[in-house]
Amino acid sequence: MPGTNLTREEAQERARLLTVDAYEIDLDLSGAQEGGTYRSITVVRFDSAEAGAETFIDLVAPAVHEVELNGRALDVAAVFRDSRIALPHLQAGANELKVVADCAYTNTGEGLHRFVDPVDEQAYLYTQFEVPDARRVFASFEQPDLKATFRFTVKAPSGWTVISNSPTPEPKDDVWSFEPTPRISSYITALIVGPYHSVHSSYEKDGRTVPLGIYCRPSLAEYLDADAIFDVTRMGFDWFQEKFDYDYPFAKYDQLFVPEFNAGAMENAGAVTIRDQYVFRSKVTDAAYETRAETILHELAHMWFGDLVTMEWWNDLWLNESFATYTSIACLAYAEGSGWPHSWTTFANSMKTWAYRQDQLPSTHPIMADIRDLDDVLVNFDGITYAKGASVLKQLVAYVGMDEFFKGVQAYFKAHAFGNTRLSDLLGALEETSGRDLKTWSKAWLETAGINILRPEIETDENGHITSFTVLQEAPALPAGAKGEPTLRPHRIAIGFYDLDEAGKLVRTDRIELDVDGERTTVPFPAGTARPAVILLNDDDLSYAKVRLDEESLRVVTEHLGDFAESMPRALCWASAWDMTRDGELATRDYLALVLSGIGKESDIGVVQSLHRQVKTALDLYATPEWREAGLTQWTEATLAHLRASEPGSDHQLAWARAFAATARTPQQLDLVRALLDGTEAIEGLAVDTELRWALVQRLAATGLIDEDEIDAEYARDRTAAGERHAASARAARPTEEAKAEAWASVVESDKLPNSLQEAVIAGFVQTDQRELLAPYTEKFFASVKGVWDSRSHEMAQQVAIGLYPVLQVSQETLDATDAWLASAEPGAGLRRLISESRSGVERALRARTADAAAATA
Repeated sequence: MPGTNLTREEAQERARLLTVDAYEIDLDLSGAQEGGTYRSITVVRFDSAEAGAETFIDLVAPAVHEVELNGRALDVAAVFRDSRIALPHLQAGANELKVVADCAYTNTGEGLHRFVDPVDEQAYLYTQFEVPDARRVFASFEQPDLKATFRFTVKAPSGWTVISNSPTPEPKDDVWSFEPTPRISSYITALIVGPYHSVHSSYEKDGRTVPLGIYCRPSLAEYLDADAIFDVTRMGFDWFQEKFDYDYPFAKYDQLFVPEFNAGAMENAGAVTIRDQYVFRSKVTDAAYETRAETILHELAHMWFGDLVTMEWWNDLWLNESFATYTSIACLAYAEGSGWPHSWTTFANSMKTWAYRQDQLPSTHPIMADIRDLDDVLVNFDGITYAKGASVLKQLVAYVGMDEFFKGVQAYFKAHAFGNTRLSDLLGALEETSGRDLKTWSKAWLETAGINILRPEIETDENGHITSFTVLQEAPALPAGAKGEPTLRPHRIAIGFYDLDEAGKLVRTDRIELDVDGERTTVPFPAGTARPAVILLNDDDLSYAKVRLDEESLRVVTEHLGDFAESMPRALCWASAWDMTRDGELATRDYLALVLSGIGKESDIGVVQSLHRQVKTALDLYATPEWREAGLTQWTEATLAHLRASEPGSDHQLAWARAFAATARTPQQLDLVRALLDGTEAIEGLAVDTELRWALVQRLAATGLIDEDEIDAEYARDRTAAGERHAASARAARPTEEAKAEAWASVVESDKLPNSLQEAVIAGFVQTDQRELLAPYTEKFFASVKGVWDSRSHEMAQQVAIGLYPVLQVSQETLDATDAWLASAEPGAGLRRLISESRSGVERALRARTADAAAATA
């Protein structure tokens, strides 16, 4: 049941009326191994500001048996409808409510998710409550500013473990009675229940000991590198407690790797849930370990920013997520003992490109979005909320100074601990410590949508000396359908001067830092300054803006992009080239040539893997259909050459193996894929382990060279949850009408698949080499997507709406079909936004193909 929406006005009125004191929640999960429903009993004590007032509490449940308010039984049929229980005739002051209901386990990753591990056939449970899903487990006032204490009592099957926000007690007769939590919001409460494997340690500082725990399913225990995870966690504790000047605010810290998790992780207070794909079953590159470390630190930062101090309403969701993103990457970059001091390079090359893409969609919005209701926030976990917001916080730190920034944050935590705040509370604290007026900054950066472009304008004399240097700022028109006006903003940027040294490396010879504001900003430089080989705006990536190179710099970078001595300027130039390709300023065939000329010199494995993804996207979507196959062949030949040339056993070798497996196409290349899978051919140092085997199987399935029996045989080798997902993808990838029809029916015409298998089937169904086979599904998509959206939970419906949109059918006909559907189907705001975003991708691909065609005739 999707549940009734909650508007901002309703939440404000409920917060005005109520002060919530405490919840006592009793759950009988003793039948969890069998599934079905479970008994949920909630007692909540709260104060009302008015006698006789009426409000409501939230609950999504198949059955409600009892509602008792202040000792008075209410007529359940009269007060319970959809996801609300009406509470009439409140007493002034103290009230007590009891609700007895049957709640349902889910397989969607929302509420109380139930998963059965095919290895041991045991059930594993965990909760996921953000945004409005605590109401699927217990009756709750489901909004972030009605904080309370929560006392959980849980009956579980014998031999199972129950973990929650409070320290884990000893069970009595299989009943686990937890101590009350501090005052927290309902969406960060948590329960994780099942026969989980665990490893324990502690963090000790200044005489205080914080118990640490790591949990996963027993079938993953052999792969759990707990020591490495504890090391990153302790590094985060050290750095955050110093920077925030506030001790970790909860009694213990558990990290639980759970199955079929929709997001990366969730910041439940003291009980963080993390997708268990981060327990690596096979060799991965260092980029994967860096991503995991950033996720660990992101959730740890939330313990202060989000859990200790919480937004009042979801329009400040961006601040919650952006702060955690910025501080997690800053910790990786600056903390003593971090293995990833280059993390700002990764941020520039991945998170920032996500933000730039999101900011050029018709759904672009100010960082501080206007969140009218829960439907708005559910589709707002996007590149602006996370990546643009974090980029702007990095800009703010450059603007006010890092020491002043963290002094303001320290004052903020002390003033608002266990309370709720608005953005103005943080900005006020930063104004106090920095002496800067942030109202104008906030208006320009946080309350307006869209992106700026910075270009250098440079003049030189006959001796090659700079005579004038100006930074030009543009504010392009917002995409059609976007709200707002183009805005020029103040930018704190660095400008790097680079020259080739004797070894042929591009090294920085000078750096200027200044404020850029308005359309033209004059750059100060000493008289007689020689023009360097490359002038790079926004060096060190301090601000958020698209950057272009002047003609001379572009010429040098095109020849020497791989020769920058440092990873950051390389990443910025790679990102600029990719952005130009997406904007149709650089043809796909020229982008491919640029990547092939420089990627062999790229040492940063995260950048290499980003380039792999971007090249494949460009070839699949932005290349002219006439040239696409030639471009893909050229790329695949290069991936194989790099695979054979890479250092045996290196991260680069593994990355190139995966890139080769993703696009192998000629008979000879596919013969090699088969030989690597069969073991009849080997490449020195390349371990064809479980995950790489599946990558090879996926390609053979998509090209019709492996049948269902062989897929089943591979699954028999890996009869795990991950193997089940891979096998489902491989079956859906087969290039037959029957395979496509079966996959489509399992996702669209049935709602039986759990979230992870539905996602896997969709991923296999959409194969870029199968456009003609998939073409008939455009009409089927538009005929069915609204029904799916209206009948499924948000996470499940969003997977279908995004994953099955005909993004590969790059044509005016697809745009016309989308427009006709938008005009006639009357979708709600959330679905309309997702479909409009996908339409924008097709429109962009059409423009990029025009640029590629022009390059072919130039």
